[in-house]
Amino acid sequence: MEAPYILFLGDAPDISWAKTASGLAEWRAKDCAGQYRLDGCGVDLGLPDLGFEEAVAKGIKTMVIGIANDGGFIADKWVSHIIAALKAGLNVAAGLHERLADNKEIAETAKTSGVTLYDLRRPNIKFSPGTGVKRSGKRLLTVGTDCAVGKKYTALSIEKEMTARGVNATFCPTGQTGIMITGRGIAIDSVVADFISGAAEWLSPAASDDHWHVIEGQGALLHPAYAGVTLGLVHGSQPDAIVVCHEAGRKELVGYEGDYACPSLSDALSVHVNAARLTNPAARGVGISLNTSLLDENSARDALKRAEDELGLPSCDPLRFGAGAIVDYLEKYM
Repeated sequence: MEAPYILFLGDAPDISWAKTASGLAEWRAKDCAGQYRLDGCGVDLGLPDLGFEEAVAKGIKTMVIGIANDGGFIADKWVSHIIAALKAGLNVAAGLHERLADNKEIAETAKTSGVTLYDLRRPNIKFSPGTGVKRSGKRLLTVGTDCAVGKKYTALSIEKEMTARGVNATFCPTGQTGIMITGRGIAIDSVVADFISGAAEWLSPAASDDHWHVIEGQGALLHPAYAGVTLGLVHGSQPDAIVVCHEAGRKELVGYEGDYACPSLSDALSVHVNAARLTNPAARGVGISLNTSLLDENSARDALKRAEDELGLPSCDPLRFGAGAIVDYLEKYM
């Protein structure tokens, strides 16, 4: 995607709907020059609110659809705004399941305007089923008690900490936001189910013995809707190390309140480790990542201590306090 970006926040009611935009604003801040919001939008990333002509005049090149709605569709009310952005001369990028290029009006406007559509959930590689053959190198996978609990941020933070210490490490994105942040990766939930494990093998190939692939998790094995993509990713990643992620204070699965409680940290870690041992019998839990953004600092530290006591593993909030405790553990024991 050609930078700088204006982030389309649409009518997102809260930050959980705008996780693509917030991820870019956090990890590609220097490239995020503005935001575009519709009436009723409940999200403000602190960026300048710009119109499309104004954005182009400021040198912005691409509008990024920063919303991840249920089903990943292009809402009807967005279309006229996307058309206006294209006509103003902006490229448009999205990581939705519904592709920009499949919307006839959007595709025709992009063509006549001489700008580019980026559909990041359209893999340009044909994958094979997983082989299960053990690969050289080391792998860490982030997993979760639920969706949207910090698996991507945790993986990015661990890679950042490893790199700062001189460790040979590579972040492996498996979702549209990670791809936008790094410019590479696979939207693993757009891969045909039979080939998910093979795609994960491709994403984290054989490497030197001292190299860590730090793989972004997706979904959760104890989730009624999104366990399938997680299982293929777990098997194909063959993780040596697993970090379980959770939002402190979350009691129920988001969108399934009243029907499904969040599993305990120990249950979530256990089910993911047991699944991973199909293709890597040495897989083990190495830490807990808690999103404590809704807590004050003292309450956050108390929550981290309780997590450590529950699992006997180091815990961290990677954005608030850094991922050093988990990397310390890896250096000591792995």
